[in-house]
Amino acid sequence: QVQLVESGGGLVQAGGSLRLSCAASGSMSSINVMGWYRQVLGKQRELVALITIGGSTNYADSVKGRFTISRDNAKNMVYLQMNSLKPEDTGVYYCCFTGWEDYWGQGTQVTVSS
Repeated sequence: QVQLVESGGGLVQAGGSLRLSCAASGSMSSINVMGWYRQVLGKQRELVALITIGGSTNYADSVKGRFTISRDNAKNMVYLQMNSLKPEDTGVYYCCFTGWEDYWGQGTQVTVSS
């Protein structure tokens, strides 16, 4: 089992920045992909960014050039640096670790005001 706890969300004006953190604990041996997803009320959860255990990254087109995902394997942490935030980035952001199954955190709210 893997437990994930997100932090770093909040309210920010458009153009501002936030850094989300995801702290993982438990058995990490099967984990090979770590990612951030977001969900807006009434819509499906969507991929924002992911990073493999080897360091390869992938981003949603809507965040390319603005968001950066990174990880610290020694600390079992994954981060999402979000710059030039837009109102459409508003949502609940979830951390997800994928191994034999998907593990999800409880989410952290990000609100970007115009």
